[in-house]
This record gives sequence, structure tokens and C-alpha cells, in this order.
Amino acid sequence: MGTAVNIKSKTTRKNVISALKRIDQKLKEYRLTPKNGLCIYSGNISEKIGEQNVQIWCFEPSELLNKKIYRCDKTFILEPLRDMVEEKEIYGLLTIDKSEAAVGWINGKSVKVEKKFKSMVPGKTGKGGQSAQRFERVRKELLKTFLKQVGDYATKAFETNKNLIGIIIGGPGLTKNTFVNNEYLSHAMTKKIIGTKDIGYAGEEAIHELYEASEDILKDSRAGREKAIIDEFFNRLKKDEELVVYGYEQTIDALKTGAIDRLLISEEFPLEKVHIKCKKCSYEEQKITKPDTVSSKCPKCGEYVEKTTEEIFDLLESKVKETSTEMIIISSETPEGNQFMLLGGIGGFLRYKLY
Repeated sequence: MGTAVNIKSKTTRKNVISALKRIDQKLKEYRLTPKNGLCIYSGNISEKIGEQNVQIWCFEPSELLNKKIYRCDKTFILEPLRDMVEEKEIYGLLTIDKSEAAVGWINGKSVKVEKKFKSMVPGKTGKGGQSAQRFERVRKELLKTFLKQVGDYATKAFETNKNLIGIIIGGPGLTKNTFVNNEYLSHAMTKKIIGTKDIGYAGEEAIHELYEASEDILKDSRAGREKAIIDEFFNRLKKDEELVVYGYEQTIDALKTGAIDRLLISEEFPLEKVHIKCKKCSYEEQKITKPDTVSSKCPKCGEYVEKTTEEIFDLLESKVKETSTEMIIISSETPEGNQFMLLGGIGGFLRYKLY
């Protein structure tokens, strides 16, 4: 506070002092620093010049916060928190044959392609009158050049990721074995190879095929665990539909009664309930969606409506704690996650049949 009174700009000085007062009041609620430390953000968040809307956010971080920072700035300093939520379970994927290759990642629960390659290696038949021996020598040199190009790129990509756990290599023929055995990756990255897989083709689409084929290798990874959960959900849906539930209303009803053992919710699920009401014609409607996707005009009479929103996550969180239910967030960046989102993006495994 003593430093803040020296700020030259009257508006900035007023905003900073107001924020510090809010922080001072909030700190009085704490007798001890929480186990993982304490994050406090406060400031004037109004977008209108000259208007004050000082807000405060105060919480214990998910991991131990071993930095002490006081910063007065135009934006909140979020880097220490971003470091905490950075994905720490990453696998490298590489598919390769004589004609094409691709480098990708399993990043937590999502599968992504980073780079694809096309080779200049010709087929086995020579043209233009070249002798078979000379043609084969040229072909081998072009293949070596291609493997080196892929290996150099993959080595740099994999080495830059400090959270890399392992590398899986796949392809349809013997080229992948040549790539591994001749250490086209650096020695350090070659030691990170945890498996090779025979798959139908190489290239961009093959990255996802390699992920599917590596279920045995990845069974203990987050991606593998999520795939197993979604597979189990859809298998139950086929064999005994009464032991699973899906859809917002049905899932919430089952959660309230304590019937859900494991709650599944897509990271793309809109966690807000929007209620609209028209004063003129008394039209009312509730939607589970993002507020900015709901029209401000009444669909019946065209007048402006009142919009109120309710955070669904707060409801889910409280009910999960009350009923000792496990809540599992499902990625939308895997084929299984997309399939679950098409089913509504929310559902669960039941402890018993409801009917």
C-alpha cells in the first residue's frame, strides 16, 4: 500500500489501492497459509474507462506453489499456474515407410499430428534405360536421405519436450525396423523407444492408427485409461443399457439419487444452464449451452428477453462429493471422446439399475 500511493496516474493508483484493500480483507479469513500455498488475484476488470469493478479471486493451487510473487501489472501473472496444469504425460508417435512418414504426440488424452513427410524414393521399377543395379543404388541413397530427414526432425521435436515418457514407431513394412536399428533418431531418443507396431500404412492418418494399435503399450497412460473407460461405457450400452445413463437430465437425476458410481463428462460439455424469459409474452425456456449462443430476442414475439445463467459445474461438484462419485473428464480430441460427445457429452456408470 505504501508503494501504491506513489503511482502517478490517479486512476491506476485508485484501482491498485482498491485491489489491495480487497486482498487485505480476504487475508483476514485465513489463520494459516493453505498446504499448497495461496493465489490471490484482484483488480479493476471493468472494460469501460473511468468505471470501477474491482473483483478478487482467491484459491489454493492444485500443487505446491514454491514461488513468492507480488506483481502490479495490466494483466494477471498466470505462468506459475500454467506450469502446474501443463501435461506431464507425453508420448511421441512416428509412422514411416518408403513413401511417407509422420510425427505426432499423445499429449495426456489427446492425439495430435505435428509434421508429415513425403519421400522422393521411386518404386522398384527403373525407367529411362538405367541398369537395375544403378537404379537400386540411387533408390537406397534416396531412402537413406529420407530416413535421415525424418530422424533429424523427430529427434529435435522429441528432445525439446521434457515430459516425454516414450516413443512408439509404426509402419506397414520393414522400413520402420531399418529406421530403429540404424538409429536415425539420436542415441538418447532411440533409448526412449518403447515399442514398434505393424500398421496398414504410414503418414498423417496412420498416427491415429498407431495410437489404436498401441493399446497394450499405453494401457497405463492417461490416453489408454480413457480409451478403456469409454470402451467399457459403450460395451455396457450395447449389452446392458440399464447399467449406464447418458443425457443431461437423466444423468443429473441419477446423480442426485446417488446411483452413479463414475460420472463421465466431456471437456466440451457446456457447463452452463441458460434460462430465458420474455416479459411481454411470458415465453420461458431453459438450455444447456453457452450463453453467447442464445439469442437475446424472444423466438415467439421478437422482444428482448431476460437471460440468467447457472453454473452446472458447481452442482456437479457438490453432488459428486455428497455421493462419493468419481468424476472423469473425457477429452474431445480422441475418436472415443468425439463419439461420447455425440451421445450428449455427459453420462455415467450406475451402481444399480434404476428401474
